[in-house]
Amino acid sequence: MGVNRGKPLKRTKGVRPEQRRFLIYCEGACTEDQYFKGLRTDLRSLPVAICLGGEHGEPKSLVRAAIDHQKRAPHSAGDRWTEYDEVWCVIDVEAPVPHEGLTAALKLARQHGVEVALSNPCFELWLLLHFKDMSGYCTSAAAQRALERLDTCGYSVDRKVCAPDMGRPSSARRCCGSGRRRGMRTNPGRTSTGWSGC
Repeated sequence: MGVNRGKPLKRTKGVRPEQRRFLIYCEGACTEDQYFKGLRTDLRSLPVAICLGGEHGEPKSLVRAAIDHQKRAPHSAGDRWTEYDEVWCVIDVEAPVPHEGLTAALKLARQHGVEVALSNPCFELWLLLHFKDMSGYCTSAAAQRALERLDTCGYSVDRKVCAPDMGRPSSARRCCGSGRRRGMRTNPGRTSTGWSGC
């Protein structure tokens, strides 16, 4: 009769999942850059490279810069000789008048596999959603003034800079989700809405 000796004492090898690398090009030189650097700090296990495109405010040049970086990454020591898993451009739509080259930039990004995060009307609205529930339509200038008036994150329209602690993405997701649900109730059949309360 055999003796049951329990589990084998042999150690199993630890397998760490490979981390995904993201390259993010931001339209703005200050606000967006600060936000994603803060997010990178919060998500230390997720390597996020922040690179700013050449001409701030012009979507097509930003997309071109991201495409060029994507192509040179496997041949660059600064990029650890490695391709990025995802390449993103963060672009403002701007309201009331959208960027002139926005449609061409979106087409170029699609052709080259670059993802685009459109902030409509502007990135400052995303920051505002970290602190305040919003719904309805809002222009870029109104969103920027509202964020400055909130006086929670140290944002200034003149400097376009926020304090290091500008909220958590989960807060923005909650506020954004509730605004979207309200928009669907008032506009059935629409999947997105504008924002107001600015």
